[in-house]
Amino acid sequence: MKRKMGLVILSLALLVGLMSACSQNNAPNEGGATGNSSQATNAQSPELPAGGEKLTEIPLPITNEAFTINYWRANDAKLTASMDNFGEMASYKKKEELTGIKVKFTHPPLGQQKDQFNLLIATKELPDVIYYNWADAVGGPEKMIEDGRIIRLNELIDQYAPNLKNIIESDPDVKKQIALDDGTIYMFPLLKLDALKLNATTGPIVRKDWLDKLGLKAPTTIDEWHTVLKAFKEQDPNGNGKPDELPFTGNWGPGNLTKLHDFSPAFGVIGGFEMKSGKVAFGPIEAEYKSFLETMAAWYKEELIDPEIMTNDGKAFDYKITNNLAGSYLGGVFSGMGKYFNLMRDTDPNFNLTGAPWPVSPDGNAYATFNMNNKVLTYGEAITSSADEDKLKYIVQWMDFNYSPQGSDLFNFGIEGESYEKDGDAIKFTGLITDNPNGLTYDQALASYALSIMDGPINQDSKYLDALLFDQGQRDANTEWMKASSELTLPPIRLTMDEASTVTSIMSQVNTYLNETMTAIINGQKPISEFDKMVETIKSMGIDQAVEMHQAAYERYQTK
Repeated sequence: MKRKMGLVILSLALLVGLMSACSQNNAPNEGGATGNSSQATNAQSPELPAGGEKLTEIPLPITNEAFTINYWRANDAKLTASMDNFGEMASYKKKEELTGIKVKFTHPPLGQQKDQFNLLIATKELPDVIYYNWADAVGGPEKMIEDGRIIRLNELIDQYAPNLKNIIESDPDVKKQIALDDGTIYMFPLLKLDALKLNATTGPIVRKDWLDKLGLKAPTTIDEWHTVLKAFKEQDPNGNGKPDELPFTGNWGPGNLTKLHDFSPAFGVIGGFEMKSGKVAFGPIEAEYKSFLETMAAWYKEELIDPEIMTNDGKAFDYKITNNLAGSYLGGVFSGMGKYFNLMRDTDPNFNLTGAPWPVSPDGNAYATFNMNNKVLTYGEAITSSADEDKLKYIVQWMDFNYSPQGSDLFNFGIEGESYEKDGDAIKFTGLITDNPNGLTYDQALASYALSIMDGPINQDSKYLDALLFDQGQRDANTEWMKASSELTLPPIRLTMDEASTVTSIMSQVNTYLNETMTAIINGQKPISEFDKMVETIKSMGIDQAVEMHQAAYERYQTK
């Protein structure tokens, strides 16, 4: 099925200097699943059979005729620890049994998904379905629709996807975030309806046993952070009689200190585009950013920041934590906490970690560096123009199954009685996950059963998170990080194609220059007096125009 798609004029926003978090990672006046926006483009949806009834639930099996969906998506290292492709996952095997539809997965080599996607999308014949982070697609999903590579799904969702349709119609945030600015829905996305809890999984982490030994509490302000880091440097909390502690470390490379931006909200600014007094601004040219740079430079000079922070790789970072050298860092509840609890449980029973609050800013609020209220991520599965038009209703029903109660449990937790058990309203993973007999880590074991530990087209259930936070430090961190405000960060705005082209050109220069200059100021190669010159240089590169374009996109978002 090949259709010429009309012009869709909006593209993805370019955000800089924020964690990932996270990313990421993301409807119009009358859009959503059931209507056409008054601003709709000429992009055409496939014609639907006349007189068909709208589904209220997904019939199982969906079809009795032999049918295989060709599906392309990136693989995941957690999955490949025990199997070759997603088709071997227990949840997908069970889905085939229930729906009657087979799936043939194709995966690019690990780490090569961007290059391979660009090659794939340029080919004449595409797979039926592509799952991708559409923020990485050149021109965004708008361009993919304009070029006739993927199709508009609004009418198909309205007719054949009762579960996703219900979510869209019952949650204004999802309805606003899932569609392009003209109302087009193009994917079945990774959703996080319990957004705050599921997004608050990354933040500042501190050695709690060191705090306890020195009679300190987790820092809440920049001044308290300085007190704690200085104590870690001078008071031998690891007890080996050597001044070898690294108060704050990380593994960010190569060669810049941009991730120290995670401390910038303590000064009321973030290291990229931000909201300030209801308007879009660019944090690094604001006056507060100078105070941030000055403080970070002082910390670096006092050796409170690991001098190798710009060159640490994963192995070096692991070594410093597991050898009792690292006092604090930024990380997540799994890779930054659970991993080290497991590694240190037998070798050092006193080892303990806690999540420190995001530092309080001068206005008394603690701000996160990423928007924790985003419910629709930029990851999702889209139907391509190569899919058989006669099979579209089956493909859409197959995709919608993941958002049904049965499909949600299956893809969040795996097989009941095998990978998990229900305990009232909670769920508990079995020993196959928590103590895998084949030596798989819990995330590798869960990846062989469900999508929740990775990413995929599901509504991620926060009960999976609760079930995997084995240590109190992880649970406390998640609770603490949920308290941070997202008011400094932009919502998931979209730039038009023309705006995106201009902003990309401007920001490629700005980002390179900013990273080099802030790193030089923090590590002492340049004085703080360089800040004024930095601001003028960034302005000369066109930052005001980029801010104006983000402001226009923000205003469009607000009118959805």
